[in-house]
Amino acid sequence: PLFLTNCFLIRETSDYCPVPALIVNVPGQIEALSGSCLQVPCSFNSTSNLTRATYALWKSKQKTIFNSRESVNLYPLKIIGNLGEKNCTTLFPDLNSSYTGDYVLRIENRPFKATAFCHPLQIREQVSNISKLLITAKSDLEENQSVTVTCSAFTPCPHSPPELTWNLQQHSLGQTEKNPDGTFTTKIQETVILSDAHNGYSISCSAGYPVNGGNKTAKAEVTLSVPYVPRNTRASVSPSSGLVSAGSRVELSCCSRAWPPPSFTWFRISRHGGANVSVGSV
Repeated sequence: PLFLTNCFLIRETSDYCPVPALIVNVPGQIEALSGSCLQVPCSFNSTSNLTRATYALWKSKQKTIFNSRESVNLYPLKIIGNLGEKNCTTLFPDLNSSYTGDYVLRIENRPFKATAFCHPLQIREQVSNISKLLITAKSDLEENQSVTVTCSAFTPCPHSPPELTWNLQQHSLGQTEKNPDGTFTTKIQETVILSDAHNGYSISCSAGYPVNGGNKTAKAEVTLSVPYVPRNTRASVSPSSGLVSAGSRVELSCCSRAWPPPSFTWFRISRHGGANVSVGSV
């Protein structure tokens, strides 16, 4: 009995992690938005066969904040996963600063009891600077190429996803997708056929998050760089008319629009063909 008691104490000690009796799969760190809900993906495995009713407890700083067997808890969390199928996905409603911190999950299925000290969940609050709004497009863009531009925003609560809008198309429909780690991202996409007019074009996207008391907005912008061949090329001479005498000054000008900026070469036409007389760039 003494040996068993010592083993139990080792399992419950956070600074020592032997082969765990309980393995919990949660994001190591997850961002939350004040005033919104937060869905935490969670699953678990144990060294014992769980044959009875399973209960989940969330603990913070050695204090139990939620017990699935209780109707009233310190925090009004909700287990939306099926514990019988080892799914402990948890919903944190109406998040505020008091929710930020580190949590560990405890599973009880008598006689099995274990706390996953080695697999903590860390919740960090995003108050105003929503940092995970991204606009992505291929970096090696070309003229006349068809590319898909994506604006994506982190989605702490798939039940209340952000509304995404941008200057490509005002009525793009957002799609909320599940990430490999169980979190969610909301995206809008648009396919664009590139032309020289898109070089230097700024794509802006904004995400409106519904929260208690209104909306919180994040914005992002990206400028496209689309290479295109020289066009509208023209040459001129000054003075533009009349004969010029030997020893007088004549200015030749060449203009063209291209990206990257073009290099200019002047050729003198002779009976032997074009002779390169000057190379320069502007």
